[in-house]
Amino acid sequence: MTKLSPLLLSVVLASLAALAPFAIDTYLPAFTALETDLAAQPVALQQSLTFYLLPYAIMTLWHGAISDSIGRITTIKWGLGIFVLASIGCALAKDVQTLWFFRALQGLSGGAGNVVARAMVRDLFEGPQAQRVMATVQMLFGIAPAVAPIIGGFLLGIHWQAIFIFLALYAALALFAAVKYLPETMPPEKRMPLSAKQVVKDYRILFSDAEYFRLVFSISANFAGFFLYVLASPVFLVKHLGLTEQQFGYMFIPTVCGMMLGSYFAKRAAGVYSRQQVVQWAYAWMSITVIGNIIACYFLTNSVWLILPIALFNVGMALAMPVLSIAALDRHPKIRGTAASGQAFCQMLLSSLSAGLIAPLLWSSPLGLALGMAAYSIIGWLVIKQSHLWRAA
Repeated sequence: MTKLSPLLLSVVLASLAALAPFAIDTYLPAFTALETDLAAQPVALQQSLTFYLLPYAIMTLWHGAISDSIGRITTIKWGLGIFVLASIGCALAKDVQTLWFFRALQGLSGGAGNVVARAMVRDLFEGPQAQRVMATVQMLFGIAPAVAPIIGGFLLGIHWQAIFIFLALYAALALFAAVKYLPETMPPEKRMPLSAKQVVKDYRILFSDAEYFRLVFSISANFAGFFLYVLASPVFLVKHLGLTEQQFGYMFIPTVCGMMLGSYFAKRAAGVYSRQQVVQWAYAWMSITVIGNIIACYFLTNSVWLILPIALFNVGMALAMPVLSIAALDRHPKIRGTAASGQAFCQMLLSSLSAGLIAPLLWSSPLGLALGMAAYSIIGWLVIKQSHLWRAA
């Protein structure tokens, strides 16, 4: 459907989608320095994640609808432009309250790239090719959580402010690449009128569709199982495993390698195995890994080997995600941007709840986090097994 290289498109779309994990993971190694410089308690710094994630989740309900109305590229321009300014504001923060404000502004704007990138994959490609491109985007996207904390630890050697300057520069570069290389996939004749009434109507259509809800909730639950460890990483890695702020890569590199491996398998499986088979294999694998994670917590107390089950879990999570995502977007092709927003909203809403409530309750021990991952995985499985996709012949 396009003369541009699918690989080039995948790289640019992945760079847009990766802004969200960069905004979360890059500054995690700086928590101790931020506590000192901003005279903030650890809980107050943890809430800076919530101040990012909750506005991110809420605004994702609008990014897709906005892109359906004014076009994909224009939405990216506004979103990433505001994110650049918000990142500079974070770098200049003198107290934790100011940091909260600009993190919230980052959250309001940062989701535009992620939501629009998902919609554009399905705008540009169809069938197994869409699944392969989505898997490629996810594979490239998966690099971000691995390198972000490493970059953050390196930049921390300069100053924690350098981390937020880096985020501003990254967003500016991603914006430039999107404008230069991505085609506008929502031409004026296909655009939908933007109004609160219309958006509410569209979301009623989406979330009254039980199949759509099952698909997006399952994606969200799977991701939340892994994301618990991302949110708890300053405690899990430093206090439980005895690593330093410069050693966050010990967890993020293996876990992201698992995500990339699962994405590779999903790409290879597209058009060869049925969607039902791929999803069922993915959940079988995740079930094995969460059981292994709980057992490991009993026998490997505070060992760095506790990272391995998390990485293995991500193989199954990433194997299922492209199939579930494309299936969800295909439910409502006329409002695909809004459907992508609904998917991102569910994913980030669960992540926000995990940041503000679940992670602080569970991070007192590795076993608590393992049980949290298992609970999310079980809930996701119970929901997806009721779907038409799971029960398809």
